[in-house]
Amino acid sequence: MGKSGQIAYLNGDFIPIEKAQISPQDRGFLFGDGVYEVIPVYSKRLFTFEPHLKRLKNSLAATDIMNPLDDAGWRKLLQKLVDMHPWPDQFIYLQVTRGVQMQRDHLPADNLTPTLYAYTNELKPVSDDIQIHGIKAVTLDDLRWQHCDIKAITLLPNILMKMTAKQQGADDAILLDRGGFVTEGTSSNVFIVRDGQLQTPPQSTALLSGITRQVILELAEQHNMPFSETPLTLPDLQAADEIWLTSSTKYALPVTQLNGQPVGNGQPGQAWQKMQQHFENAKQAHINKALNQ
Repeated sequence: MGKSGQIAYLNGDFIPIEKAQISPQDRGFLFGDGVYEVIPVYSKRLFTFEPHLKRLKNSLAATDIMNPLDDAGWRKLLQKLVDMHPWPDQFIYLQVTRGVQMQRDHLPADNLTPTLYAYTNELKPVSDDIQIHGIKAVTLDDLRWQHCDIKAITLLPNILMKMTAKQQGADDAILLDRGGFVTEGTSSNVFIVRDGQLQTPPQSTALLSGITRQVILELAEQHNMPFSETPLTLPDLQAADEIWLTSSTKYALPVTQLNGQPVGNGQPGQAWQKMQQHFENAKQAHINKALNQ
């Protein structure tokens, strides 16, 4: 192992992460021509692996990038990477680009070999401060392209919007499209709670179909929490009793301040607290099932 102790996978080899090198002629570097996934791991067991893999395959198909592995190959590779590291809870980052093309050209050459890169980091719990006080968010115009359902590595607009949120004293941004409808956060899906009902924007090309979003909707159904997938606007956010931002690495973060104004009573709400417990129970059931197989 190298100085960091972390091992990465690159095009067939497991190597110290600091020794991983990719050609500057890789189309991922030159054009952002690639897709990615982030998969959580609990007690060294891949969590919600199948829907993550399905989304990866959808992104590859939508961009016409060859899938470098079959389903069994993906599971074997990622589990081996997890087992190489000491942390019980981890998150895997994997990226597939169209590959190396020596002549820079917007049009890809035929039959390029995809570049596959993956590594894992420790997945740390959300801080006590966020659990108690929540986070601050602002609303911003959505600057991104019209295929946000593809998990593409071209994230410059997301970065710029996250930077703008920080400049405005917030932790993140909730994005509004040209029609004034909520799409998502800079790296998360958006939920609100209003009058006891959980609401989230419907799936479309304007937002990524989050796996944690899917898990939350399934848990809401299991525990008889009323929910709907419905278009949301800024007035809906302003009238919400609770706002959540959900992702694979943060689960559900309670937004307690929006555009400088308190959300609800300005504290993480009861619905969020209940959903946190439902998620912890689901996570533990997944771990127990994996251990007994």
